[in-house]
Amino acid sequence: MPYTSELCWIKSSFSGDGGNNCVEIATLEGERIALRDSTRPYQVVPTSGGAFHSLVQGVKTDGFTPVQG
Repeated sequence: MPYTSELCWIKSSFSGDGGNNCVEIATLEGERIALRDSTRPYQVVPTSGGAFHSLVQGVKTDGFTPVQG
């Protein structure tokens, strides 16, 4: 995977203006997506475009069970 500084990161539209609580994505080669939390930009999670689409659809439709903690 390219160095994270070489990727063009896009911030979630739901992120706050402060810039410290953001989910960011970047496109990789071969229809893959990289995800990261702006508070931990060195921790990057690569995934397929299809898996990312499923994640977004699950969030949009409230398809996940909240974790009790």
